[in-house]
Amino acid sequence: MTAALGDVPLFNSPLETGLRALVVLDAFYPRPCNISELTWFDHLVVHTADVQGPDSLHPDLPSRGGELLVRRRLIDEGVHLLLNAGLIALVDGADGVRYVAGEEAPSFIDLMEASYSARLKSCAKWLADRFGALPEEELRTIVHQRLGRWTLEFQGEGTLYEPSA
Repeated sequence: MTAALGDVPLFNSPLETGLRALVVLDAFYPRPCNISELTWFDHLVVHTADVQGPDSLHPDLPSRGGELLVRRRLIDEGVHLLLNAGLIALVDGADGVRYVAGEEAPSFIDLMEASYSARLKSCAKWLADRFGALPEEELRTIVHQRLGRWTLEFQGEGTLYEPSA
């Protein structure tokens, strides 16, 4: 039995985080990102003011650092959802599994016209301009400074976990 569309959660779902990851990957193209980086970027793209960027897309709640604890699984599921749809491509290299925006990503993203989507694209571009050239270790340091080491360790960041593709 299939669920009605009204029963499918959109907020904090793999679909929502996958679409944000797609917008981020498109903004960062051709730079590939691993799941750890996508998790960080997913947090930062909606909380850009935390890193001296444009106004944040999401409210600045005091416990927003804890959001990383649930994001990683959602990002992993969302990336695989869009990987299966052909919107994200897998790059398997010496440094592990990474992802890039697929060939059809720009056309798909252009179809996203809601005001939230326009702001998301703008924040993703700012994020890519600001952080796109930084190596992973420097990104880790920035996230550590902003969100705290306990969040990274609890999330499994210390091991650089990469899901099987």
